[in-house]
Amino acid sequence: MLSRTADNLYWIARYAERAETMARLLEVGSRIALLPSSGTGYRSEWDSLLQASGTASGFARKYGDPVQRNIESYLFFDRDNPSSVASCLLRARENARIVRTALTTQVWDAINTAFQELRSLERRPRSELELTQLTEWTMRHTAMLRGAIDATLLRNDGWDFLNLGYCLERADNTARLMDVKYYVLLPGIDYVGSGLDNYQWTTLLRAMSAHRAFHWAYGGEVTARKIAHFLILNPQCPRSLIACVDGLNTHLDRLARGYGRSTRAQTKARAVLAELTDGTVDGVFDEGMHEFLTRFIGEIAAVAALVHDGYLSGDVR
Repeated sequence: MLSRTADNLYWIARYAERAETMARLLEVGSRIALLPSSGTGYRSEWDSLLQASGTASGFARKYGDPVQRNIESYLFFDRDNPSSVASCLLRARENARIVRTALTTQVWDAINTAFQELRSLERRPRSELELTQLTEWTMRHTAMLRGAIDATLLRNDGWDFLNLGYCLERADNTARLMDVKYYVLLPGIDYVGSGLDNYQWTTLLRAMSAHRAFHWAYGGEVTARKIAHFLILNPQCPRSLIACVDGLNTHLDRLARGYGRSTRAQTKARAVLAELTDGTVDGVFDEGMHEFLTRFIGEIAAVAALVHDGYLSGDVR
């Protein structure tokens, strides 16, 4: 496969997953904003979304103070924000258009339908659109795209590059969603284990569509340690960090076998997986949740850079 084709397929998945994460971030913010302020933590739930999504500086340049309405628009509709839902869906469609012949009709239709409906949403007055309506719309269409990919594409190298994009982006995004919890309620001894603390963790589970799965896996009381284990170290959770990194290794290994050579991306991905496999919740909390997540995001970025160098730049190393 040509490296530019692989690059387009890889970024279709990354942009689709990023659009879904922006929607989930907005849902986290809207749910937690219903709670009275604890008087601690970050300045506001909405400012925390900007910090965790890495879009705070761009928002500040354009809007200044973090007002809820502006943040909603910036994370969903604003084309000046390269990570907004609208920007991500536009870029996913453009990448799909370039490699149209590498996609099935069902995959193209899923992407193109989302894009056309987005254009219709953009023409409607913002006052007519509820945030919940927008987030549910996004998650529905990204799920349809993923379903079309899984149900209709050949299990060839193109499928592997799509899934590399999904695994890398989802690992990064799960860590960012968890980090919203850190920004909303800084880890203070007075609040750990409190009703507010547990409610915020439960809200995070709901926003990640993992609430029922969590109770199936653990049952009983909802605690920060159980949720941290579920979202970081439990391979049964499809959005957990270890599940994403395991999937990343699976597709990198398939590519290595198919092309008859390994790259530095395989070595790095195996090291990240080994650390998670040997890790414990106590170790995460001892390091500090925010510090652990920040370091993990850096590790995933390093893997992504090596994937680019090894497969997408045309220079296999």
